[in-house]
Formats: sequence, structure tokens, C-alpha cells
Amino acid sequence: MRGMIPVEDVIAELPRVRQRAIEKRGKELLERVTRRMTLAEVRKERRVTQTKMAKELGIGQMQISRLERRKDPRLSTMERTVAAMGGRLMLIATFPDQEPVVIVTDAERRRKAS
Repeated sequence: MRGMIPVEDVIAELPRVRQRAIEKRGKELLERVTRRMTLAEVRKERRVTQTKMAKELGIGQMQISRLERRKDPRLSTMERTVAAMGGRLMLIATFPDQEPVVIVTDAERRRKAS
């Protein structure tokens, strides 16, 4: 971390008005990230039909329906489903004594390494 300045130090040097604006924007972004949605809600919000999803994944529409109702879908299935909607799945673990951590799959790690 040689030569790096903590972001908190940079923000502390800014005018108070700017600090408040940064804090407000940070809260807005955090609210967007903390939205909780089911796969079905995400699909509907993105205006993607079950039929289109099924075609993209090479499965039947009924399987999409079952997937969306499944209580405990596999992470790899969710990752493929989100990718079929044009997104990227991120799993975030939160702990009471530290900052949130983004958990990546081995496939994601290999993709970034190449």
C-alpha cells in the first residue's frame, strides 16, 4: 500500500458541504445495493419472459418457473440465470465486526486472472 492515501483522509480534507454530498450519494448507492429481490422479480424488472430465459439457458419454460419458486437454488444455477439476463451474480457476506466481503467463485477468480 506504499504511496496510497486512505480515502477517509482525502474526504476529511474536503469542504464540509462536499463531505455531506459524498455521504448522501454513498447512502443512495448503498440503498440501491441493499434492495432484496427474488430471481422472478429481477427477471420481471428487466422485462425478460420465462420463455426467453428458458431459450437462453437451453431449458424448458417450466424449469424456469420451478427455479424461481425453488427455496434453495444452487449458486451455479443462479449465476447462469443472472448471466442470461445480462448481469453478474455477486454474493456479499456481512459481519458485525468488519466491512462486507464479496465472495467470488473459483470460476470468477480464474476469469479475472486470465
